[in-house]
Amino acid sequence: MDTKRNLEELLNRRVDQILPSKNDFAKLIKTKKIRVYLGIDPTNTKLHLGHTIALKKLQEFADFGQEAILVIGTGTVLTGDPSQRAKARKKISRQEVAENIKTWKRQAGKILDFSKVKVRYNGEWLLKLKLEDIINIASNLSAIKLFQRDMFQRRIKQGETVWTHEALYPLLQGYDSVALDVDLEIGGTDQIFNMLIGRDLQKKMNNREKFVLTTPMILGIDGKQMSKTSQNCIWIEDSAKDMYGKIMSMPDNAIFNYFELLTEVPLSEIEKLKKDKTNPRDIKARLAKEIVTFYYGAKKATDTEEEFKKVFEQGSLPEDIAEIKVKETELPILDLLIKIKLVSSKSKAKQLVLQGGVKIEDEVQKDWQKIIKIKKGTIVQVGKRNFAKLC
Repeated sequence: MDTKRNLEELLNRRVDQILPSKNDFAKLIKTKKIRVYLGIDPTNTKLHLGHTIALKKLQEFADFGQEAILVIGTGTVLTGDPSQRAKARKKISRQEVAENIKTWKRQAGKILDFSKVKVRYNGEWLLKLKLEDIINIASNLSAIKLFQRDMFQRRIKQGETVWTHEALYPLLQGYDSVALDVDLEIGGTDQIFNMLIGRDLQKKMNNREKFVLTTPMILGIDGKQMSKTSQNCIWIEDSAKDMYGKIMSMPDNAIFNYFELLTEVPLSEIEKLKKDKTNPRDIKARLAKEIVTFYYGAKKATDTEEEFKKVFEQGSLPEDIAEIKVKETELPILDLLIKIKLVSSKSKAKQLVLQGGVKIEDEVQKDWQKIIKIKKGTIVQVGKRNFAKLC
């Protein structure tokens, strides 16, 4: 193993910043085995490709021989992370948390090797804190500093409320660093405030340094930051077909970020691709195949690629169109689209019809008030990738 090259990649690939100093951190990791952690709050049942950047970084540290810990925020999630939020998060119950994390280990296991990475739940220590403990932790932080964060100031200027429990969130997340006594915390760039609060607490309560490593965020399929709220995500457990199709539909300007952050293609090869005069669509197809191969294997990726070409380049129908039973003999087009689950709402269905995004038997539908005669075997298509056969 080329230790020098691997260390260089460890410190640079999928890395936005290492604070307070990348050089000091490099010196530390050369002299001792460090303890590193990544925390994720279970606000949803699903993980998306944006989450995998930090997960991959955590696994890199594990592969480099460091003590790596994935912390699932069963305690912090009850407060709700206010980072990048224009309004307070909806409160979540312990029952909802338990439901959300049922499949998390399976999803994270697509990236993490749990023989090398430990899993901890911060409810183990946060939910046991007594009032005296919370007062002691809080005595190490300035309330002014907590309220100075940019997003709180923006809310105040806009006349929105900042709730006390939101201001406490960085304190609780920061205490994870103390409870685990870590050398390094990994998190997205949106977590930098919370992670630096953890650094302050580690210094004051454990009397030692904690480094912070931020990983970049990625764009979703609509060109905006990928987020569960926007629903512009490529999910870890999307089907191979959906994953491939979503990647092919995303903006060209995201291609190389995806290559660097979500694949294992060598950086030197990515640099060659950047200089290549190949059609961006072909480079995107290579990207889609790389990502689908990671999650589903080479054969499935090749089959998915061939299917995509047949459907979108040659105009053929997919081989695995879902068959949906419809009992009615006729339905308004908007009701039909909802019934066969190709859209989630009538407003969305109407918008798609008006935009020419709905076909029935390969005929574009332009009348959103049209009544559709239900015939067995009818093919309904929404957008480029979604099909259903009536039966």
